[in-house]
Order: sequence, then C-alpha cells, then structure tokens
Amino acid sequence: MCADTPEYKDTLNLPQTDFPMRAGLPKREPAWLQRWADMDIYGRLRDKAKDGSRQPFTLHDGPPYANGHLHIGHALNKTIKDMIVRSHQMMGFDSRYVPGWDCHGLPIEWKIEEQYRAKGKNKDEVNVVDFRRECRAFAEKWVDIQREEFKRLGITGNWDDPYLTMDYHAEAVIAEEFMKFLMNGTLYQGSKPVMWSPVEKTALAEAEIEYHDHKSHTIWVPFAVASGADTLADARVVIWTTTPWTIPSNKAVAFNPKIAYGLYRVDATQDESWTNPGDLYLFADALAEDALTKSRVTEFTRVRDVDAAEFDGMILKHPFAGLDGANGFWDYDVPMIDGDHVTDDAGTGFVHTAPSHGADDYECFVKRNWIDRMTHNVGEESEFLPHVPFFAGLKVLDHKGKEGKANTAVIDKLVEAGGIIARGRVTHSYPHSWRSKAPVIFRNTPQWFAAIDRPAGGDDTYGKTIRERALTSIDQLVKFTPQSGRNRLYAMIETRPDWVLSRQRAWGVPLTCFVKKGALPTDDDFLLRDAAVNKRIFDAFETDGADAWYADGAKARFIGDAANPDDYEQVFDVLDVWFDSGSTHAFVLRDRADGTADGFADVYMEGTDQHRGWFHSSLLQACGTKGRAPYRNVVTHGFTLDEKGNKMSKSLGNTIVPEEVVKQYGADILRLWVAQTDYSTDQRIGPEILKGTADSYRRLRNTMRFMLGSLAQFDESQRVAPADMPELEQWVLHRLAELDHRVRNGYATFDFQGVFSAVFNFATVDLSAFYFDIRKDALYCDGDTLRANAARTVLDILFHRLTTWLAPILVFTMEEVWLERFPGDDSSVHLQDIPETPADWLNEPLAAKWAKVRQARRVVTAALEIQRTDKVIGASLEAAPVVHVRDADMLAALKSVNFDDICITSALTLSGDPLPSEAFRMPEIEGVGVVFEKAEGQKCQRCWKILPDVGTHSHAGTCKRCDEALG
Repeated sequence: MCADTPEYKDTLNLPQTDFPMRAGLPKREPAWLQRWADMDIYGRLRDKAKDGSRQPFTLHDGPPYANGHLHIGHALNKTIKDMIVRSHQMMGFDSRYVPGWDCHGLPIEWKIEEQYRAKGKNKDEVNVVDFRRECRAFAEKWVDIQREEFKRLGITGNWDDPYLTMDYHAEAVIAEEFMKFLMNGTLYQGSKPVMWSPVEKTALAEAEIEYHDHKSHTIWVPFAVASGADTLADARVVIWTTTPWTIPSNKAVAFNPKIAYGLYRVDATQDESWTNPGDLYLFADALAEDALTKSRVTEFTRVRDVDAAEFDGMILKHPFAGLDGANGFWDYDVPMIDGDHVTDDAGTGFVHTAPSHGADDYECFVKRNWIDRMTHNVGEESEFLPHVPFFAGLKVLDHKGKEGKANTAVIDKLVEAGGIIARGRVTHSYPHSWRSKAPVIFRNTPQWFAAIDRPAGGDDTYGKTIRERALTSIDQLVKFTPQSGRNRLYAMIETRPDWVLSRQRAWGVPLTCFVKKGALPTDDDFLLRDAAVNKRIFDAFETDGADAWYADGAKARFIGDAANPDDYEQVFDVLDVWFDSGSTHAFVLRDRADGTADGFADVYMEGTDQHRGWFHSSLLQACGTKGRAPYRNVVTHGFTLDEKGNKMSKSLGNTIVPEEVVKQYGADILRLWVAQTDYSTDQRIGPEILKGTADSYRRLRNTMRFMLGSLAQFDESQRVAPADMPELEQWVLHRLAELDHRVRNGYATFDFQGVFSAVFNFATVDLSAFYFDIRKDALYCDGDTLRANAARTVLDILFHRLTTWLAPILVFTMEEVWLERFPGDDSSVHLQDIPETPADWLNEPLAAKWAKVRQARRVVTAALEIQRTDKVIGASLEAAPVVHVRDADMLAALKSVNFDDICITSALTLSGDPLPSEAFRMPEIEGVGVVFEKAEGQKCQRCWKILPDVGTHSHAGTCKRCDEALG
C-alpha cells in the first residue's frame, strides 16, 4: 500500500516495534518466571486487597499425589485452575490459590517397600517411625520436583507456603476431624466385605479401584434340597459364579420372585457330562437352555412352571456337606432367600450368596439380621485360613496378583463331590487396585466405618445424617459445571454404603481411638470417648506429628486419668487417604490466614474421576463435621486422550509429556491448547493438534504485533472521545462492549473455550481481516487527522482489553506484549484488572447498519479477488468498481460511509440501478452486484492510490490527502 519512493517512505507513520514475529517461548519463558518471582507478583496482588476493597475468591486445590513427574492430565488440571484464579483476580476479586499435595498413603509406602525388597530388607522388621520418616522424605522430594514443574507451566499461587497433608498441623487436624466422627457417634467398627488388595494387604475404597478385563473361572453348581419343599425334593437348584473360591463361604441361595422359573429334566447327554438322564434342575426359564447346553445336555424337558413361592422356607445342602475329612464344616442349612439383585440376564436365575464376599450378599444378611452367620475363612493374603478343611493355606491371588491355587482346588473338590455340572472361563470387567494394577477380592474383615445414615449431631440445617446433608447440599448449595456432574455425584451419594475409613498400613494418620478390651463393637463403652484425651492427641500431633501415636508410652500418655490404660487397646490402622484430602477444608480453608472467612471454598475443580474421589470424600467429611458441603462450585474436566481418541499409555507410545511440549513449543502453547478445548469432556492432544494450536498462536501474535507497532507514537494528546469518532471506530467500541460481557460471563462460568474462541475470532476476523486492513491507510498515510487519531485511540483501548482478557490464558505472551509498551521494573499485565467498559459503547442500530456494510464489502472483495486471480489487477487499489445495491436501506448505509476506503479501492461508485447481468453476485448475499472497473488516474507515490488529481499538487506525484499530510 505504501511507496518505496525514498523521498516519501520516511514520511509515513509505519509500525515501529521490537516485538519479534518468532516468540521463542521455550527459551524466554523462564526469564519471565524469574521476573515474577523477584517482583513477588502473588504477594503484591494480595496487598491490593488489604484495604478490603476486593471480595475474596478462593479455589481450593485438590491435592495431587507427591509421587512421580507430571503427566498431561496434571498440566490440564493445573492450567484450568490457574485460568480460574487469574481471571477472577483480573475481574476485581482477591483471588487466592494455595497449592497442596497428598503425601500419605499406599503409593509412597509401596515405593519404599520396593526399595526394601531390592535390598533384601523386610518392612516388618523396620521400626515403624523410621519407616514413616523414609516415606516422608520420599514425599518431600517429589513435592519439590512437582512444584518446579507446575511453576514452569506458568501456574500462579502461594508456592512458598503450600499445604501438605503430612505437615504436623495438617496431621493434627486430620486426627481432630476423625475424632469428631468418634464423638458424634458415626464411627463404628464393623465386619463386612470390603474390596481388599492381597498384593497391598489393605482395604481399598471405590475411588482406589479401576476396572480392567479379567479372565475368570465360571462354574455351574447344583444345590440339593434338604427340606421345606416336598414337591421339589428331588430337584437341585443351580447357581453360577465367576468366583469359585467363595463357594466354601456360601451361606444362602437367592432368587427373585419377579423371574419366571421352571423345573427341567435331563433326557440325554453327551459323553463326559456331569449330569445324568433323569436329573431334575431348577433354572430361570430365560437361562435354562444355555446352562443345560454348557452342561453337555443334548435333550431335556421342561417339566413344569415353578412359582417362586415354592422357594419360601426351602432349605438346601451345601455342595460340600457330608464330605469325608470335612468334620461337618459345611453341614449347615443353606436357606433360599429373595433378593432384588437377582436377574435373569446371565447365569441361572439363582445367586450363590456368600455374605462375607459380596456387597449384595452382605446386605441380604443385614436385612435379615443374620450378621452372626458371617464367615471368616480368608486371610489378608487371600489365603484360606487354617480352620477351612481341604483348602487351608491356598491363595486366591499370589503376592503379585496372579491367580493362586484356591479356585482350581475348589473346582476339583466340587467335581469330586458331584457338586458341579459345568465349568468354563469368561473375560469380564473386574475391579483392580489402581496402584498395583492387581485384581482385588471382596473379603470380610473388621474395619472402621463412618455411618452415613446415623444422626451426625451438630448443625442439622441440611439434614440429620451425612447422606441427608450431602444430598441437600448437592441440590441446594452447589453449582456444577458441567451440570451432568451433579447427577453423577448425587447418584453415587444416594446409593453408597458406609465409608470404610481404615487401612492396614503404616504411612498415614492413625485412627486416633482406643477400644475397651473384651467389649463388643455394639457395646456403649466399646470406644473411649473423652474430650481431654482428644485434646492431648491433637496437641501432641501439633508438636511432633502423627509419629507421636507410635512413641513408647503413647497409650498411657494420651489416655491419662480418663481411664485405666490397661483396659484399652490402641488402634494402629491408618486413615484412608481420601479422609486426609477430604479434611483439607479444615486445615487450609479454615485455619490458614489465606484461607476463607467461613471455611468454605468458592470452587473445587478436578477431573471427572473425582466424583467418586475428592469431591465425594470432601462432601462426606464436611457433612459429618460442618453439616454441609465445603464448596459452592464443582467444576469437572474430562480425561486426556491421544489424537485418535485412545487412552494414553507408554506401551502404545502415544503419551504426551508436558515437559516435552514446553521444550518444543513453550508453556503458552500448552495453555492455549487447554483454552481451545472443551475440557468438560475428554480432550485429545498430539503432534498435529499442537501444530494447529501453534498456528492459532502465531495469528494472534501477529494481531498484537500490529497493535504495538501502530501505537508506538501514540500519546494522550491524540486521544479522541468516542462520541467524536468516525462510525467505524464506534462500531469497534460496540464490538468491544459486546465482547466484554462475553468475556466476563465466560470467565465467571469457567468457560475458557468460549472466552478464547470469542476473543480469537474478534482479533483475527473483526480486527486483522477487517478493521486493521481498512485503517492501515489512515494510520500510515494520514497526518494529524481525526480519523488517524481516532484509530490510534481505539488501538489503545483494544490493547488494554486484549492483553487483560488473554492474560489468564497466555500468561507469558501477554506479559511480553505489555512490557513491550510499558517497560519497567514494577510493570506487569498481571497486576492489572480488566478495564471497565462503558455501557454506552453499545450501539445496536449502528451495529445493524455496519452488518449491511460488511455484507456488501464481502461481495466487492470477492469480485476483486477474481480479477486478482486472473492477473487483471495486482492489488485492490487498481480497481474502481461499480456496486449495484437493490435494497434502499443498504444503499443509504453505504453512501453514508467512505465505502471505497472500506473496500480498499481507489474509487467506487454506488448505484441503485438494477443489477446488470454481467455483475458479480454472491448467492448468500442477495441484491448486491459488482461490475469491475479499473481506477483512472496516476498512482500516488506515497499512498499508492490511483487518482485523477495525482501530480497536480505541490509535492510531486502525490494525491491531495498526501500533499496535505506533507505540509
């Protein structure tokens, strides 16, 4: 557009900036991090709130585990949190962020044990306090490593003083929170089946379980009728199970009255069938044929319907009843019981019931008050205990989680006893420990529970029990983003069992309670409940941490004169780490100076797996101690997949490591990927996606570079009031007002994709491709004119909004842009707020008018592009098109503006005449046609417009506008 003529080139107001086209982020970002640390940006932002002018806003950090380097999920999670914190700070809040770490628990303990095993050491021979100190040192090392990795991603926060669940105060408060359950009566010791890891030798919570395909034995086992059903005395009830090892613990067989059952007779079989002609079996009708076929029955007869009422009072014999060498171990009644959990989708329509090894089985026995019939046949290594005939010492799983000998031994004994009619293998989804990746078993073992349906005491505004308070909180107090998170969490809370609090490990906060020797868990004096005892425990933990529980003489020290210490046993189980993290609201939000006044967080934000994890445990814990949820908003993100939508794994070679992305592209590109994705669902990332992200970044960087260059010479004396600006500038202000609302609302509702999409489209389409394209001529070639000064004023307004709108996302780049214009030791975009935008900038009539202008411009631009492609012209300034417009309102709008400048042509004629047949048209824009004409005159050597008056002014080779600009 502008001339190369030497005598005029220096007279143009060309952009001037040192802002580089190439970002060089990987090398330059660390320097900005150091600068922010030297400036203490986070501390200075807190200082802004000391006068009480800013409303606090607190995102409470769900603690990552201090174990290993960061993965892409960590980067996604922390970046979203950072965007929430920064955006609310720039919208006028005092936005606090205290990062934290989960430091106790099995993963760390497991690593120390692995080190022991490599050295041939036995953990059980190491002093427990020494072992705990090794775990603490391991966690400290990884906290330091992960802290630096998080900081490298541009995450702001109180990094110098994070919270750690292993800090002494934290351990004291966790114990104190546990003792509230002790005192309010919701803590109890129960014997019930829990998910047990034989590899890790501890109970696991649902949040510690993941499901993988597993190949299991399947067996069809007939139970003979012992009594209670004369009409079915010769029949046998067939069950199907994928856990043969639980047969020795069978105590009942369940049926469902809603299922259609039948009596079936075997008529013929293949060789080697475990059935015989004449045998009578009971099946659900929908499953009989499949089961009999699996039993190698070739012909059978359905003898008659069997009403489920016939099962009432029926007693069966255990398949091992009466076996020689069993000493009567299984010579007990096996009742038929009804259960809603029984279906005819698979199996036989009857369910083998071992209440010590199944949740549904257990509930059936609780309902009937048959808890005294529970078995204790399997030990902590999944081994049959010594009292179990035939199988003592055999394991379900070995120490590595591989199949032991228990299943095949039970099957072989069933074959020997005539207690099996078919067997097979099936691959199905089965629970595994997410740490060891090994299968788990359901095992009856004494554990400590928090009862969620007992009155919990305290504030009962939202209900009397933990479950009632949790469900009411979800309905009335918490907003979920996305809303589907509400339904998921509600459903989990609605149906969940009591909370298993205890773990049989060493690295954690112990269950600080004492039980009376000889008392039963149901006795009123089973647990020692004494406020003075609790206070002594809390004070000791504050001073010495939870290691104080393991010190010599601890029991006598803590019990003191409250009771005779010899009458009590000290509990040495440790708390589920989910109780640790669920209690963080108390020692972070409540107790820290940078916590919250009321102890509640504005936002909890984690991955969707935390509906059964941290969101869940925090809700239960707080409802037990505070009476309500500890959060007002729950924001959830999905999982990160590769470009093809596959789960990332090292074996597939499709993992994306944050450190590698940062080394290649810089942290801002990774942050931009987060902003561009819909985090509420699963996201994809990979080399091609990152290339696309980098391209978006370059386009945005070009926009910022143009603004910086054009503002190099702007000063306040050139500022133009909005009311005095040309319409084009007023239209830009209108768009800014619209966007300001969109950005603020988007940030307030955690919609970063919506924010970035709106700002990016505005910057690249409305600005770079439209406004900047039009105003380059005025900015470069005008002298001290209203038009040029209005454009620079708008650029200044744009600069302050675009940099602050985008600073929460592109933390490094917007700092670079800001410092390019406002250098200084104390200067930072992150100390700014998003500027308030006057409401009167909104001008809907003007916007409607300019919508018509832009429509017509599209037709002109497209018509000229054809001429350029055909080499008729080289640039749009060589054209002087005739634009025919059918609509009178549009024509009037075009005539009221400098439409030739808008279309970047040297001249342009507007006509209301009918559209000529040869006129160029666009189907989607009716009533506008363009007839191409070449511009007449000579080319101005300064602005390159082709005009008739060029060469008639005092400055040779210039047009009137340029002659006046030269003076």
